[in-house]
Amino acid sequence: MENIIPDGFKGERAIVTPYNIRTYQKENYITKQMYITHIGYYPDAKFHLRKRDKGAKENIFIYCEKGSGWIEYNNERFQLKENSFFVIPANEPHTYGADKRNPWSIYWLHFQGDNVEMFKSIMGKLIHIEHSERSRIQDRIQLFNEIYQNLSMGYSPENLEYTSFCLMHFLASLKYIYQYREIKKLKEDDIIQKSILFMKDNLENKILVEDIANTIGYSPSHFNTLFVQRTSFSPIEYYNQLKIQRACTYLQFSELKIKEIAFRLNYYDPFHFSKAFHKEMGITPKNYREKYQDKAFEV
Repeated sequence: MENIIPDGFKGERAIVTPYNIRTYQKENYITKQMYITHIGYYPDAKFHLRKRDKGAKENIFIYCEKGSGWIEYNNERFQLKENSFFVIPANEPHTYGADKRNPWSIYWLHFQGDNVEMFKSIMGKLIHIEHSERSRIQDRIQLFNEIYQNLSMGYSPENLEYTSFCLMHFLASLKYIYQYREIKKLKEDDIIQKSILFMKDNLENKILVEDIANTIGYSPSHFNTLFVQRTSFSPIEYYNQLKIQRACTYLQFSELKIKEIAFRLNYYDPFHFSKAFHKEMGITPKNYREKYQDKAFEV
């Protein structure tokens, strides 16, 4: 049984990877070690509550940025406050929620993989990170945001593999707190990154490969070749993938009708949109909204 307080949180953000992507993650020799299925951030999550009598299929990481909340696990109740975290093991019954007077703001993610046992020592227990000049708490948050940012840029093999390595780095920064070192920042002068950012800025406009290539000063044919080499997708395939990701956001976090979302994202009609959405996500837009809208992405 799963109980949920069906409330959204202003400023929330979340990503749920498609099922076909998870299948790829399970098979890829890098990502199968550890990979993310859900990730997000809930600020001032008033009335946030979830109960799973049979647990979740994935391990659940919750980091309390500020405020407070609680987790009931293994017949114990743990209080999470600022700079504390908890990892709930997969398939273990649990309940958690925000404090009524001082609701928490949390970074959270679900993860699986063959090598989850590497981090068994930090699972199922409350851990507090002491704040100091050397704690590098903001660096860790930056790493979390880097994982989120890369997933938001699409599901190319490179993005998925990179986020798997980042996930292991992120968890290692919590297991080996004193050995934690600063991460390198994402370079923004890369032409592929620039082209993807252009795509994201134009998800509600009609653009062609020529338009994308022009923004980086390359011929369409040369750009197409480079893009496929780097992402394993054609620019248009990648662009359509990003549109579906934007559609997921609208379906969960807005009241737009499905046909309005279809036209906003420049699909021919709602049927074409539903067909494209189902192909990518393995579920219809209607069913996706029914499953995820105001349900906190199963965090």
